[in-house]
Amino acid sequence: MSQAFVKESEGEWLHDVPPSLHALILYLTRENNGIRVYEKENKFSEKHGREIHVMSNGMSYSKDDTGTWFLAD
Repeated sequence: MSQAFVKESEGEWLHDVPPSLHALILYLTRENNGIRVYEKENKFSEKHGREIHVMSNGMSYSKDDTGTWFLAD
């Protein structure tokens, strides 16, 4: 098995992304085939009790108490 194939199969998961907004944007842009993803809105969610980042990919993300990103609905 070539090294290129091994690197391609190693995926990064959302919960592995460092807790900065910049790191989230880089991750989402990679996952979006290089098409830049940006923050459209930043708001406080009463449901989650924390800050929510609404992104240009149509999804919303937040961090849990440990700083791990999760998909907020």
